[in-house]
Amino acid sequence: MTTATTAEAILNTCNATQQLTDLHHISAPWETPAPLGQRGELPPFPVHALPAWVADHVSAVAEETQTPTDLAGCVALAALSTAAGGRAVVNVRGSWIEPVNLFVLVAMPPGSRKSAVFRAMTAPLLHAESVLLNRIGPQITEAEVARRLAEDLAEKAARAASSAHGEAAAEAIAEAQSAALAVEDIKVPVKPRLLADDVTPETASTILVEQGGRLAVLSAEGGIFATLAGRYSGTPNLDLFLKGHAGDPLIIDRRGRSERVDQAVLTMGLAVQPEIVSDIATMPGFRGKGLLGRILYSLPKSNVGYRNVDAPTVPDHIAARYDANLQRLTIDMHDWHDPARLVLAPDAADIFTEHRRTTERRLRPDSGDLGHITDWAGKFDGAVMRIAGLIHLAGRVEDGWRHPISADTVNAAIAIGQYFIAHALATFDAMGADPDLEAARVVHAWLHRTATQRFTVREAFTALPRNRFRKVTELEPALDLLEQLGWIRREPEPPRTGPGRRPSPAYAVHPTLHQQTA
Repeated sequence: MTTATTAEAILNTCNATQQLTDLHHISAPWETPAPLGQRGELPPFPVHALPAWVADHVSAVAEETQTPTDLAGCVALAALSTAAGGRAVVNVRGSWIEPVNLFVLVAMPPGSRKSAVFRAMTAPLLHAESVLLNRIGPQITEAEVARRLAEDLAEKAARAASSAHGEAAAEAIAEAQSAALAVEDIKVPVKPRLLADDVTPETASTILVEQGGRLAVLSAEGGIFATLAGRYSGTPNLDLFLKGHAGDPLIIDRRGRSERVDQAVLTMGLAVQPEIVSDIATMPGFRGKGLLGRILYSLPKSNVGYRNVDAPTVPDHIAARYDANLQRLTIDMHDWHDPARLVLAPDAADIFTEHRRTTERRLRPDSGDLGHITDWAGKFDGAVMRIAGLIHLAGRVEDGWRHPISADTVNAAIAIGQYFIAHALATFDAMGADPDLEAARVVHAWLHRTATQRFTVREAFTALPRNRFRKVTELEPALDLLEQLGWIRREPEPPRTGPGRRPSPAYAVHPTLHQQTA
């Protein structure tokens, strides 16, 4: 055996190479890592800003279903919008008028009990729909019978006119025309309809016109976006949702006739999987035409895996009060054909004016944190007023339209608005995110949470979510980026001592990573 071979054998025996490697990494100084643009913790939904009967039910449903209060809170806003949307507006100042309907979207992963929360928060709307149907049912039956009889008379008159001759013909024709007009004069009331789910824009337009200009699309899924993008028609159709958010006139041309409503008011409340948020950013026209800027976004942190499997159920008195109040608000406002006009109390107007000054500064392109999402932030103050109108009506179910919106209500609406700002910033960040950066954030969050100081690729792959990294190769770009930014450092590969699989690459972690946010 040569001297060199003997020396290598001795070094391998005492693991000198690895010890020298470890010594190098212990002694080598770390430079300050470059920021990842890591998002901090997003604020929870401000349940306290809602009227007591709504807030109590939101908290109780969230507790029973073991879901974040964000989900129940946002669906509650959509339910209030369904109850009052199209039947009330806020006169903000001068000619500035805001309808009180909202577009709300909550993004949560599968298995988050979205459907259970939707059922609990929207059930009173279905109850109200049944009450309205029972109330108008006899009128529908009476009108249908009267119309059938009138149609029979019109058919007989038409047959008589077709067979009449001479002087009798003119009189018969006049009678036939009169009978036909009598048929047209009998209007059969439309069955009340508040909600839709899996609906095309064309069908939704028809329902909305039939219902006097309002409709709510509420769903625990996000299929409506694919429909709007042209899943069935092959062509994007966003007009109804753009007009329906603004309360603009809607005209529908049908074969032989045209129908219109002066104000088309649409509510949208959706709970979707997080992937949908990224998908809609790429759908044709969604951002360019302004649809994405009309939506209030919520990205609650999932608590799956940390839930109480024996959580208390919603107390009966809380559920009953929520059901009664939401039903009453819905039924009482259903027949408001001329929208109730809400105004701000003087001190409330002053608070909102100061709030608008703050928003305006945040919109500055050079220094404002909202300057890059002006398509959304430009509608933010209007959204605050819509929320204020809903809180006001919910706080005074019996006679909210008789009273001005108070300063406390405006402050509550601003608090909810600030929640949606934080979540909108995170949402638009995710929409335009680099996939490698997003993956690096996932790894960084794991290292921060576990205070890991050293790891192998195999250890990271085992610990990280399999739905995020399905193969080891999908993890490599994230590790490369973290290393480039200085958050981790790859250790030299130890020399191979024999046949077999090469050891998994190992990384040292920046010593301050578990102490600070990137």
